[in-house]
Amino acid sequence: MHLTNSSPSITPRDRHLLRHAALAVCCAVLFAVLAALVQTGWSPLSRLDHKLIDNLHRFAVDHTVWTASVQMFSDTGGTITMRCVLGAAALWLWLIGARTLGGWVAAQTLVGWGGQWVLKLSLGRQRPAFSDPVSHAGGPALPSGHAMASAITCAVVVGLLWPLAGRAGRIAACAIAVPTVLGIGASRVFLGVHWPSDVVGGWLAAGIVLGSVTVLVELARPGALARDFRRVNWRTRPRVQRVLASPARPPREPAPDPAPEPVPDPAADHPDGLLR
Repeated sequence: MHLTNSSPSITPRDRHLLRHAALAVCCAVLFAVLAALVQTGWSPLSRLDHKLIDNLHRFAVDHTVWTASVQMFSDTGGTITMRCVLGAAALWLWLIGARTLGGWVAAQTLVGWGGQWVLKLSLGRQRPAFSDPVSHAGGPALPSGHAMASAITCAVVVGLLWPLAGRAGRIAACAIAVPTVLGIGASRVFLGVHWPSDVVGGWLAAGIVLGSVTVLVELARPGALARDFRRVNWRTRPRVQRVLASPARPPREPAPDPAPEPVPDPAADHPDGLLR
């Protein structure tokens, strides 16, 4: 008598759902803890926030050229820029027929924007205040909109490139995305418009949006994201691989022309070597 294993196996789609659900839940728990510490004025966190931002503010006041460069970088990587990047990606995906994937990108943008303001208005944290500010920003502080938008945008762009690029391309994409997210978040603290914990909260809020939107789309349209990724792969893989994955190769030299075949000598075939 043979015993068969009746337990269902975990499919790749199930693993995909579990990963993104775990991302959303973990980030939500950490954000809730951070928000509670901020709201209750937990002394170690408050001291760390004040110490870091005060030291950076003094440096920013004394180094105006550097501060102007950081301000330009922060403005370039602002929320409007990031949402325009995602909007362009969503439109392109829609036009090539990957409409579920395009809707996923658009949902990340819209949910990120709406969620940011729900959290900001719910918590109502005040921004840092200085007698000699080097930059200005309006609205509540937690979470940082710049940090949240840049994390969502870079994660979505890397996610779109991941199936198309080889190992070198994936490393290059991450090597650009990670410093961009960290740099934009750090710029907001350096300019004195956000507490360091605001930036961390922005990154955690981005994880909530990325994970929850992906789970909802997968549940609403099972398998549609994978099908759209295959469509994008089929439409763009050769070009993306040339740019991101394939190393530069020297042009091949043209193959030499084949040597002409020798013309047979009729006399050589005759037994006597002569024509008769």
